[in-house]
Amino acid sequence: MNHMTGESTPRAADLEAIDRLVAAVERSQQDKDPGEFLGLFHPDAIWTTAHGKVLIGLDAISEFTRKVLPAANWDGRVTYQVVHVLFIRPDVAAVKIRQRYLSPGEESEGAPLYVVSKQADGRWLLTACQNTGVSVVD
Repeated sequence: MNHMTGESTPRAADLEAIDRLVAAVERSQQDKDPGEFLGLFHPDAIWTTAHGKVLIGLDAISEFTRKVLPAANWDGRVTYQVVHVLFIRPDVAAVKIRQRYLSPGEESEGAPLYVVSKQADGRWLLTACQNTGVSVVD
């Protein structure tokens, strides 16, 4: 992760919490578990898939995810790596992700951007997300 050194303790705790959120996204995708995945979203979230489908609100995200995630036809491993965090406000951050799907003889990559928000109970939730596929990897 691309964290700046010398972070204050509250900021370091928020960075760790964001890392855990992204790890939960990875785990839920790897396990094809819509329940865990959907528990990571703000109720009013916006999600745009890698193919450009725009989903507004948890109900729309849930309907799509419950249909697509368990039936995902990739066989292999998926990894999500936080590469940069920009705190827009103390309770809102833009998180750049390196997403990789690794299958025998095949690899694809994505470059999602997650805007996450910190809730009153301290949890960070996915709030506005764009899941962008990468067609050419440098």
